[in-house]
Amino acid sequence: MTAILPAPAAFDMHFPVIVVGGGGTALCAALAACDAGADVLVLERDPTPMGSTAMSTGLIPAAGTPEQARAGIDDSPELFVADILAKTKGHTPADYAQMLAGESAATVAWLRDRHGVPLTLAQGWLYPGHSVQRMYGTPNRSGAELMAALERAVADTPATVLTSANVTALFTKGDVICGVRAERPDGEILDVGCAALVLGCSGFGGNPALIERYIPDMAGAVYHGHPGNKGDALGWGLQLGAAIADIGAYQGHGGLALGHGVPILWPLITEGGFQVNRHGLRFSNEAAGYSEQAAKVNAQPGKMAWSVFDERLHILMMGFEDYRDALRAGAIVEAASVTDLAQRTGLPLDALRATLADVAEMTLGNRADPFGRNFSGQPDTRPPLAPPYRAAKVTGALFHTQGGLVVDMAARVMKSDGTVMPNLFAGGGAARGISGQGADGYLAGNGLLTATTLGKIAGQMAALVAAG
Repeated sequence: MTAILPAPAAFDMHFPVIVVGGGGTALCAALAACDAGADVLVLERDPTPMGSTAMSTGLIPAAGTPEQARAGIDDSPELFVADILAKTKGHTPADYAQMLAGESAATVAWLRDRHGVPLTLAQGWLYPGHSVQRMYGTPNRSGAELMAALERAVADTPATVLTSANVTALFTKGDVICGVRAERPDGEILDVGCAALVLGCSGFGGNPALIERYIPDMAGAVYHGHPGNKGDALGWGLQLGAAIADIGAYQGHGGLALGHGVPILWPLITEGGFQVNRHGLRFSNEAAGYSEQAAKVNAQPGKMAWSVFDERLHILMMGFEDYRDALRAGAIVEAASVTDLAQRTGLPLDALRATLADVAEMTLGNRADPFGRNFSGQPDTRPPLAPPYRAAKVTGALFHTQGGLVVDMAARVMKSDGTVMPNLFAGGGAARGISGQGADGYLAGNGLLTATTLGKIAGQMAALVAAG
């Protein structure tokens, strides 16, 4: 149970900057605070830093980078902002989106060039809502790989990282955060003072009661996120009178391999794959976005669907560690023909054959999709699906929440009266994101954009406050 307590007469120890959490937000905040010369303590509840970042694809969007220019990709923060606002239908504050988009290229360069995180521009596919290719990732496009690189970077700084330390309370004097209480598995309690505090402890996806309250559409859905996301930052913020916004926003995913817990990533769909329900029928525009597709899949009989693709897309997906994990787990069905595919999936042959034929006609531009999807592309690069086919049985899942504490351009937590908390900062899942008010505003990479960039800004500003 999170709590706000009056500051004790004395603390067990003191650090100028404390960071709560051990995921991407927290580690970026620690790196930035150390860069600024602060003495930093990171408190992580798990034995090993992971967070939601470790469960992601590790892809971070950045606009207007030198690598894009060399690849002939014409991008800018302004174009990125336009994509964000289009996806959220204008529900994201433009100045907030502009700040994050404007910092995105610098964040990627900072992580790569100063801290050795091996980020490169990912090419070969385009996520829904992005006008151009602007995703950066580690070699295996893995969140675990990204986290390992961030951990190595933090290990090369003077920061102190204390794991198995669950922060249960904040100490305050008025609006000023004075310190935190952390509990260890052996029952030891540590009260640690600070001059500035960064909340990098993510959202509330792992709290069923809060999901039922704030995101009823996903109540009872499979949760594929970090179990430690219990809403601690949200709880502390509300007790302190902080403003919250877009609390019903979330990242869902319409392609979690049923029974295997591995996401079947969306380039498979955007490059020509499609989904059918157990009747062998398509039921939506799958390419609109993987987040909003979660609820659409869960509205189908059995809360499931089959993602259907072919050898060309299989080769594309082999570049993703998650897909290779799905193969190892036996989540991918391979079939030599339509008849074989129907037998292996249990889908009705006539319906499946008709659906494949319809999609082929739409891919060739011979007919329009009744759901509004544009299947057509360059015939030599995105032809109709052809045998051998592949398929994955999937369900819709909740990955992480996108609403949270309102922060200003310096990542300071704002109160509901419009004032700011003088030394409390937040980023990532703890803070309001840029995904609007529901599921359909989530643009691929939104989560890691706010994690890395807000984490960086929060760490910089916390160090500045701590220095006086």
